[in-house]
Amino acid sequence: MGSLVYTSYLVDILKIEERKKVEIWAQATLLIVDADSTENIEFPYSIIENNTTVPVILTDGSDRIITAMNFDETRKEDPGYLTLALERIKKRNKPIIIDLGAGYQNRIYYKDSIILTQLKYYPYVQLGVILLFILVAYMAFSSSRKAADNMVWVSMSKETAHQLGTPTSSLAGWVEILAQKYPDIPITSEIARDVERLEKITERFSRIGAKPVLNDDNVTGIIVRTIDYLKKRTSSKVRFWFDQGTAGDVIVPVNAALFEWVIENISKNAIDAMEGNGEIFYHISNSEKNVIIDISDTGKGIPRKSFKKIFDPGYSTKQRGWGMGLSLAKRIIEDFHNGRLYVRSSEIGKGSCIRIIINKG
Repeated sequence: MGSLVYTSYLVDILKIEERKKVEIWAQATLLIVDADSTENIEFPYSIIENNTTVPVILTDGSDRIITAMNFDETRKEDPGYLTLALERIKKRNKPIIIDLGAGYQNRIYYKDSIILTQLKYYPYVQLGVILLFILVAYMAFSSSRKAADNMVWVSMSKETAHQLGTPTSSLAGWVEILAQKYPDIPITSEIARDVERLEKITERFSRIGAKPVLNDDNVTGIIVRTIDYLKKRTSSKVRFWFDQGTAGDVIVPVNAALFEWVIENISKNAIDAMEGNGEIFYHISNSEKNVIIDISDTGKGIPRKSFKKIFDPGYSTKQRGWGMGLSLAKRIIEDFHNGRLYVRSSEIGKGSCIRIIINKG
């Protein structure tokens, strides 16, 4: 702001100086017109010739152009060029009148020099450079902070995987012994599935920070397996519905373990939103370019202002929630699967719909 004020002050001073310069130019022109053959007109001519910066147009009393200086020489031959320039100059500065006597007069019109024009815009250019510098600095700081945050989460994830590894392996061993001694007990197979799930979770945490490998897999089958697993571990008051439509088996490049995690996280958030009583609807549609999966619930809904906020790390409406489930889900879909995950729609008191789009290419 100080630069803008000071530059404006300098511009005003230079404008005054340039007008004085043109007035001297006008006086020199008058001296040449009034001079007789015996007078030395070298000095007035030198004044006129030394004006190499201020564009001026000399006209007669009817504003017919007599001559012009410091305009584009390649375009001066075009009468329309100087006429248009004259019309523009008239709007900027008052002309300087040269009184020739006997009721005759000439007028000198002038506009700001290139230097003065550049000086006017200098503070704005300077401000733009400063803002650009601030933007670059902010982006660098933001990127650095994000990298530091990612490093913390990666370290925590790997440590969690390390801590889970030993008890999970031990549980797997005990389940195998239990299955051998009591093969007819149905609960043994469910415990085995839970241990298998723990092993998957451990693997997921251990792989955070590394780019996952994508393989062609059937996402319909992944959704069915996830629903089947959740059904037996959720209140009977929660009902699951899966509408495949005409999609059938849908084969796309995915990381099965991570994609299953996404479906599970969204489903668990839906169950929490319904407070353990309601319906979850899964719908899958298949096209040439992508696969669209909608997961809807009959929960309490999401305020529109929170549509994006629910995917922020640490955001949670639960007292004991970490607020990482949907954030991780979004990162898995968008960073690793080149897709999109967002709130398609929501209505307070009626429920929400989360949409996943997976590109086939």
